[in-house]
Amino acid sequence: MVVIAMASVRDYNGKLFCDFRYQGKRCREYTALNDTKANRQKLGKLLEKIEAEIKENIFDYARYFPNSKLVKTFAVSHRIANNSNTYSAIGLAHLDSTHQPTLSGPLFKAFAEKWFDECKIGWRKSYVQTMRDTIDKHLVPYFGEKVVSSIRREDILDFRSQLAKVPGRKGQTLSARRINAIVLGLRQILNEAADRYNFTSPGQRIKPLKIKRLDIKPFTLDEVNLILKTVRPDYRDYFIVRFFTGMRTGEIHGLKWKYVDFKSRQILIRETLVGDEMEDEGKTDLSIREIFMSDVVFDALKRQLEVTAKQSEFVFCNAEGKPLNLNNLTNRVWYPLLRYLGFELRRPYTSRHTAATLWLAAGENPEWIARQMGHSTTEMLFRVYSRYVPNLTRNDGSAFNRLLSGNLIVPAGNAAPNNGQ
Repeated sequence: MVVIAMASVRDYNGKLFCDFRYQGKRCREYTALNDTKANRQKLGKLLEKIEAEIKENIFDYARYFPNSKLVKTFAVSHRIANNSNTYSAIGLAHLDSTHQPTLSGPLFKAFAEKWFDECKIGWRKSYVQTMRDTIDKHLVPYFGEKVVSSIRREDILDFRSQLAKVPGRKGQTLSARRINAIVLGLRQILNEAADRYNFTSPGQRIKPLKIKRLDIKPFTLDEVNLILKTVRPDYRDYFIVRFFTGMRTGEIHGLKWKYVDFKSRQILIRETLVGDEMEDEGKTDLSIREIFMSDVVFDALKRQLEVTAKQSEFVFCNAEGKPLNLNNLTNRVWYPLLRYLGFELRRPYTSRHTAATLWLAAGENPEWIARQMGHSTTEMLFRVYSRYVPNLTRNDGSAFNRLLSGNLIVPAGNAAPNNGQ
């Protein structure tokens, strides 16, 4: 005897369908009934009758669903002599078999929009825009007209291969990091749809593309000294703060005077500039932190106080009192300076990497450094920065050699023969 399980009346685009199990197979039979309370009651009574007949082993699939594609799948155990018209009795009209959906869930474009509206309240403004662009430019054009449960793993892999051909910035193709981010958004949408419409998400076994490890190339202290000596005087204190606090670009460009605590010698990271807008939170919860002011940073901010405090709420600003523009700074100040000095061109963000390596080289506690940087653990410090700090890592074995030479006492004289004993 086969027992029905989880029988229910559900809706698809405003139309009701029966969802039940028969002979170990999940069955979904769609109707033209509108989703109303009365129609749900009618269809519920039909499901109760179907359930009873399955339990008694007298259920005839073709009798209830003659137009279903599943009729041929099931071997009918019993034929009921009195073949009454069940459908007209309850007002049940089937969709034509050529239009009858056999997959669960809405079209991808509809569900993606619903998912976006539900999730965006918990996202940063910048991520809202990023995900909006991802859905509109990449996901909907490829998956929009597909029913969510019809999307297969092969579809995702093909989509990813197509992304690798999409032009990115400066005429290059999309990076592996960006492709992974797009596919991650797709997987999140499909995972949620799978939970709601009871199908297996096809994105569960999709591994991300390998991302080429970037060589961060921090500046040495001698190079920092040369940069600070040569840079335009009106930007000198800005770069002092960047090099010796490890602040991210959005953090230093969005830094306001109310977050500079001279009394406690702390810079409070509470807001960040993303694009042209301020956001109330940092990159993560860990990014909301306090950065210690060294003497050189303290003095630089005191000098900056005399320059911009009366002009703007921002510590570093342009002539109009607005935050500095990264592109303008990079192309008009930073890159010309590096070219003049004969240095390899590196992003201003390299100042953050430089701060980390200088702290490590100075012997600061790695846990303290991680907190200054806004990292959750010290793992990234040693994985990314340790090879730039030979005095700390001592990869040449000299530290172990000094330990032994100062503490190990080896008796003088030749060793006695063992003689096999």
